[in-house]
Amino acid sequence: MTGTAGELGGRTALVTGASKGIGLAVARALAAAGADVVAGSRTTTPELDALVKGGGAGGSGRVRWVEVDLAAAGGPERLVAAAGERIDILVNNVGSAPARPGGFASVTDEDWRRTIELNLLVPVAVTRAVLPGMLAAGGGSIVTVASVNALLPDPLVIDYSAAKAALVNFCKALSKEVGGRGVRINTISPGPVETDLWLGGGGVADTVSANAGLTPQDVVAEAKATIVSGRFSRPDEVADLAVFLAGDRAANILGSDFTVDGGLIPTW
Repeated sequence: MTGTAGELGGRTALVTGASKGIGLAVARALAAAGADVVAGSRTTTPELDALVKGGGAGGSGRVRWVEVDLAAAGGPERLVAAAGERIDILVNNVGSAPARPGGFASVTDEDWRRTIELNLLVPVAVTRAVLPGMLAAGGGSIVTVASVNALLPDPLVIDYSAAKAALVNFCKALSKEVGGRGVRINTISPGPVETDLWLGGGGVADTVSANAGLTPQDVVAEAKATIVSGRFSRPDEVADLAVFLAGDRAANILGSDFTVDGGLIPTW
């Protein structure tokens, strides 16, 4: 799937949740393909700072960070306005997967609201803010990072699974409305990825191990044992697919969901 350097030259890409993990990898890959990238997140990181500082070097696109809380009122609109008049590519990546080792009864109404807000309603709002400009321009690509849990419901992340299932459904439905007008909408559903969501402090492995009398390494090993490839995906593997879907090589791909999970979900 290796692309051509500069294949996204002259295009502006907006990436949410871009400070680390998959979002950072996507911002880096889009810039390497020549796009000018607007990286939105609540906070920055040394890695994102380095990407911003080095953006535009060696033929890559520029990278600009915009501080924004997308769950706050008006946040999505402010981010889109900061990106400028034309956005050619949107990557909806922001999200959170809090583990619920206490089961369904431990998930409060407020927990449900927070999870659905960040994983469903924020991508909906950012898409709504970006879409008029894409339709006016006659084209654009929206890539949304979902999850295998959209198709593999898990009580450990029950509210996250429900939100991601709704997100994939939303993207598929909207692709049917706007695909004929030049805007392509697709989703990527990763399985476990080597990011803080799984491996960081307070992440899935950390939370589950603390409640099960295991070490985080034990939890990770158990998760890897369910994956055919025997390993987690890397953020750059998800990012490579996002770049492909954003560009002209995927011109007739729309309304599709792509699983990157090392064979976790059986297919026939």
